[in-house]
Amino acid sequence: MNVLILGAGEIGFHLAKRFSQEKYNITIIERDHKQVVRASEQLDAIVVEGHAASFRRLQEANIKNTDVLCAMTNIDEVNLIACQLAKKVGVPITIARVRKPEYTKSDFILSQKELGADLLIHPEKEIANAILRLIRQSSATDVMEFADGKVQLMGIRLEGDSPVLRTPLADLGKQMDHPPVRIVAINRKERTLIPHGGDVLAPGDQIFVICDPDYIPEYLKWIGKSDTRIENIMILGGGLIGQFISENIDRNIKVKIIESNADKSQELADRLPNALVIHGDGTDIDLLAVEGITDMDAFISVTGDDENNIISTLVARHLKVPRTIALVNKVEYLPITPTIGLDAVVSKQVMTVNSILRFIRYQQVAAVAMLPGVDAEIIECAAQPGSKVTKKPLSKVNFPKHAIIGAVLQNGNLVIPMGDTQINSGDQVVIFALPHVLSEVMKVFK
Repeated sequence: MNVLILGAGEIGFHLAKRFSQEKYNITIIERDHKQVVRASEQLDAIVVEGHAASFRRLQEANIKNTDVLCAMTNIDEVNLIACQLAKKVGVPITIARVRKPEYTKSDFILSQKELGADLLIHPEKEIANAILRLIRQSSATDVMEFADGKVQLMGIRLEGDSPVLRTPLADLGKQMDHPPVRIVAINRKERTLIPHGGDVLAPGDQIFVICDPDYIPEYLKWIGKSDTRIENIMILGGGLIGQFISENIDRNIKVKIIESNADKSQELADRLPNALVIHGDGTDIDLLAVEGITDMDAFISVTGDDENNIISTLVARHLKVPRTIALVNKVEYLPITPTIGLDAVVSKQVMTVNSILRFIRYQQVAAVAMLPGVDAEIIECAAQPGSKVTKKPLSKVNFPKHAIIGAVLQNGNLVIPMGDTQINSGDQVVIFALPHVLSEVMKVFK
């Protein structure tokens, strides 16, 4: 597959790295010389220096033989013009990153087809929605939904006093009489493990469980976790993400936004009547103390500076704020975030790449997702008629070692599969797998 990526910033760069792992033929157009040098040195891609909406540059990048165009520059109009040009020469799939909310509204004067994009991605909205899910599920480090919300994947960090430690997973299942939940991965010391019945959990492990959403409160209680009631939130950063969170959060929750830019603070105060907007430096501990950070139930840092987000979140953790969430965009930081004490992190790069992969990667896949700092992927797909997985019980299917089936949706009912489970044609299946076995996994379901 030939993929043309416009923009070699953090999102375009990370997207190219992911596609490189799939052995796609990648070409990048980038106008910033420093980014061109970086991409040329670190990526397996052809890099063209120039303007992404220049048809001459698009021709130089062989747009007529492109299968997928991903327009990921920081300028909406450049991305949309490039998509229109690509459609004009017959590119099958065009994807545009946009930041202006009006472009994604259903009542916008131009339809999505007229804009030229098969998929419009708004990374800031994706991040805001992820944070809102984490607020609703305050014990989790990550929350994702599959099968139209009937299956939930939740990340949880285990404390030293958790009752589920040091007991083989197979025995834990027997203790709970085989509950509608499965541990599908363990993140331990920057390593991702696909667990088996004999594995035991240790303090500090980050576990990922697939669960019936209705069962989550009981499961959290059983493993020694309890949800914090969120009534007061402090948001550091009044950009698009902070605005989206404030506009869409439960109206019973009180919101304080700290913004360092004076003009933007005034604009936010006029636009967000339900939030208290404060002009100041969010890394100033004295300011945070004066504004009552110790009385907050949650602290969310979503500025454009990763280092500020990390430091301010660590300060909030030190001051015993129950729930902290940080935006961390530098992918190289993600594996170490649990080690340095961050509770939950979200990544614009990871969320955007998830959306793109979900759209183009496999036609038979309903969803594909990655988690920040976790070397694994989650796939939701339907078992195809005549596929290997439908011909015998799971215990007799030669399933890859570094992958696990976490849940099966049969006729609308959630099944946590056992060895004797029979998967039928059309069943929706949620799989957790390490990247190097994905192709083997998909062969079983084709």
